[in-house]
Amino acid sequence: MIRIRRKKFWATCFCFVAAFFLLATLQVVVELGKSERKKIKTSSSQDGPFKLKNAYPFFKKQELGSNTKNVLAGDRHPILLWWSPLTGETGRLGQCGEDACFFTINRTFQHNPMTKAFLFYGTDFNIDSLPLPRKDHHDWALFHEESPKNNYKLFHKPTITLFNHTATFSRHSHLPLTTQYLESVEVLKSPRYMIPLQQKNSLRKRLAPLVYVQSDCDPPSDRDSYVHELMNHIAVDSYGECLHNRDLPEQLKNPTSMDDENFYRILAQYKFILAFENAVCEDYITEKLWRPLKLGVVPVYYGSPSIADWLPSNKSAILVTSFSHPKELARYIKALDTNDTEYEAYVEWKLKGDISNRQLLGAIKERKCGVQDITQDNYIDAFECMVCNNVWGNIRREEKGLSPRRWNAQPNHLSCPKPETFIFPSLNMHWTALREMWIPSFEQSKKEAHALRKLVERNTNFTAQEFWTLVFRE
Repeated sequence: MIRIRRKKFWATCFCFVAAFFLLATLQVVVELGKSERKKIKTSSSQDGPFKLKNAYPFFKKQELGSNTKNVLAGDRHPILLWWSPLTGETGRLGQCGEDACFFTINRTFQHNPMTKAFLFYGTDFNIDSLPLPRKDHHDWALFHEESPKNNYKLFHKPTITLFNHTATFSRHSHLPLTTQYLESVEVLKSPRYMIPLQQKNSLRKRLAPLVYVQSDCDPPSDRDSYVHELMNHIAVDSYGECLHNRDLPEQLKNPTSMDDENFYRILAQYKFILAFENAVCEDYITEKLWRPLKLGVVPVYYGSPSIADWLPSNKSAILVTSFSHPKELARYIKALDTNDTEYEAYVEWKLKGDISNRQLLGAIKERKCGVQDITQDNYIDAFECMVCNNVWGNIRREEKGLSPRRWNAQPNHLSCPKPETFIFPSLNMHWTALREMWIPSFEQSKKEAHALRKLVERNTNFTAQEFWTLVFRE
């Protein structure tokens, strides 16, 4: 009898534990589901060139599920394979005007006879795995909107000319991304954040004339060295991690707050913003320039040597390269700070809503994509469709018995000069050594580009060991 009671007791305990385990498991599954839905919702709400690796809403493109094989039946759609899985999509039929292509990150399609192009995202482009051997009808297409510090070997002729189609910040690329950080002409003209000069003069009692906000320290442009020297001649409020001397409110310290309304309003109080790019490359222009122009603040700009081609007016920014030394620049800014008439000449275009630069207006009008505008294709859509349309163009040529057209990237589609450092007596040796790491990196990247070219032209798979052996032999 006692034995039976014990069995019942243990059976009851077992049932209770099992029930508890099932409930706990169910709760975990539910929470994971909520978390995943939250991720999807967050990803799908983000767009624009600032979050390229997040999911993009493809409003004009049909998603494919289990019917992928049916869609591809009859070899009706060319396949474009993302070798660098930027979009994360396993299969999608993209409609590009009258043309349709199948976009995928599934590498099992590499040897499919309908695979016509391989798409690469520059930051993730590496030598560990490339779609080799490369067949005559395989196009390579590169999307790279970032500066050379992310992948220097792409910025040399032997590498960039491996590609057929390009979308880069250069105006010379097949799909120029030069204005990728500028939403519209209307945003530039808008006085929404602009603070009257009289109020800015009053704010000068507690604010420096210049503001600097950078947390990516010691990049190839060596901007921190210049600003460090500039600080010896004029007051600069530096809110970022680089040369930090002033704190942002706690809620704005997260890097994701750089597009926050309250952050904008803090910057708008200043007369001048130090707008220094992380690399000096022709047409490499980021929010560093457009943000102060949108806020009605005068940018003190250092970066693209061709920046004059993109400014809203002839007098809308102060160019660092116009001055032989930071001391001269400081003297000029101090003069503007005390002369309202001279200062307002730099914001007159904003006050009148007049953009005189025809090239800038034309580039924004003619670009095939929008920036943070869900009513237009984004840059990824435009890049994919450019390649898709070109692929279909060759299919039609071949149907007519014509030779296919060959697109080829040129060296100026992605090119930056060797980094240069600023030499000032006030910089100590530790700082100099830290800055000069980019110069040997640039020199080695040239060897990497030559080695990569040789191995790709060999047209067989190669190992990382083969690559690095060849690099150090160069």
